[in-house]
Amino acid sequence: MIAFADRKIGDIMPTLLMITPENSEINKFRAHQLNNFTQLTMPYLAGFVPEEYSIRLLDEYTEPILFEKVDLVAITVNTPNAPHVYAISKRFRELGSWVALGGPHVTLNPEEAACHGDTIFVGEAEETWPEFLKDFLSGSMQKAYTSLHVPSLEDLPIPRRDLIVGHRLTSGAVFASRGCPHHCSYCSLKKIYHNEFRTRPIDEVIKDIGSMPNKYFVFWDDNFFADPVYTKALLKDLAGLNKRWAAQVTAHSCEDEELLSLAKSAGCLYLFLGLESFSEQGLRDANKNFNRVEEYGKVVNKLHRYGISIQAGIVFGFDSDTLEVFETTLEACNNIGVDGVTASILTPFPGTSIYEQYKKEGRLLDVDWDHYNGKTRVAYVPKGMSCKELLNGYNEFRGKFHSWRSIVKRISKSRVNIFYNLAMNYGYKRAYRNFTRLGIGERSDENLGHRMAQHSRNWPR
Repeated sequence: MIAFADRKIGDIMPTLLMITPENSEINKFRAHQLNNFTQLTMPYLAGFVPEEYSIRLLDEYTEPILFEKVDLVAITVNTPNAPHVYAISKRFRELGSWVALGGPHVTLNPEEAACHGDTIFVGEAEETWPEFLKDFLSGSMQKAYTSLHVPSLEDLPIPRRDLIVGHRLTSGAVFASRGCPHHCSYCSLKKIYHNEFRTRPIDEVIKDIGSMPNKYFVFWDDNFFADPVYTKALLKDLAGLNKRWAAQVTAHSCEDEELLSLAKSAGCLYLFLGLESFSEQGLRDANKNFNRVEEYGKVVNKLHRYGISIQAGIVFGFDSDTLEVFETTLEACNNIGVDGVTASILTPFPGTSIYEQYKKEGRLLDVDWDHYNGKTRVAYVPKGMSCKELLNGYNEFRGKFHSWRSIVKRISKSRVNIFYNLAMNYGYKRAYRNFTRLGIGERSDENLGHRMAQHSRNWPR
């Protein structure tokens, strides 16, 4: 039964349940991975909630939802979870709860989302979420709250990590900046956020990190090295906290050796690099021409010299990709000693240029949003292979990359953070075994009509 902090019999304090959703398919896909850090959104927004509320956080990755009436339910929605969230919302609304929906998918599809919640939030919520909470207390809440101008990242509250349940070692997440200066074809950040890169005051970031009980944490920034002057100043202050962390950066930003040296001194273990493709044409398809395939090996070697491991982001399914892409990518990763890979299937998310391109070309499959997860489903018609070949090739790549033969070869070449690398690779290996044992992703999309998917679907209420 759902228990709320400080909730007393006869108390009129409204109950607020804040949900980080995860559908069962992705939950099973992620099982056994060791880097499943808690999502920051709900703990962060909980920091804005005034003391008049009795609040509880629930993350579906660690605990199930027990449906019972609460006064207010807030749910963050990404695209592959949209059908799942709409079903959750329906059940809570039937119980008499007021349901508020926000997040990337709501921002990109507000008309659709408005059919499934009592209140929606469009855009960034630093100003609209506190406004709504006040309105809810007075009973004057609106149907929609829209971020009309760029909110400041100063004087933000410390996330309520004390409310996180189940993530003992992976509850540490923080952000120092928001946005990214680049325009990758598969990325919807420019539509989700105001198109302006911003940073938080360094002293506030350090205070936030210092409040974490965890030794290990991740920066949730979209591009942590985007402003090198700011990042260098932050790293100098971070060095005194004796933490260990990971962050997402671009490969070309790693040319700055002073930045890498400061990162290592400040406790950097891993950097996630969006390499995306080992094909120059694939990078052009991604509108990521600032990546240079011929430089990948040098970048990896440079990071290893500073004792920093590389988690490479790889995407399969660009228009120039053929069936050979899986084996050539595996060989390249092994040869240069990439420590780990986060592999994804190209997914045309709403709000991206490839979504508009594939829609115009009639290549979007007529499927539900849960196909837009980039891991177990294909949502469009590839050019160089069939949907089934893309899905099978992706799964085979994951299996081979996390074979002991590949792990040993890569770690032998890397020779940095060996214990962490073995643990991370073993976690992914276990996740892949679980994935194949359960048969997730085996369903072929070949029988689906190649009809253009619409921006909005009439989900049953």
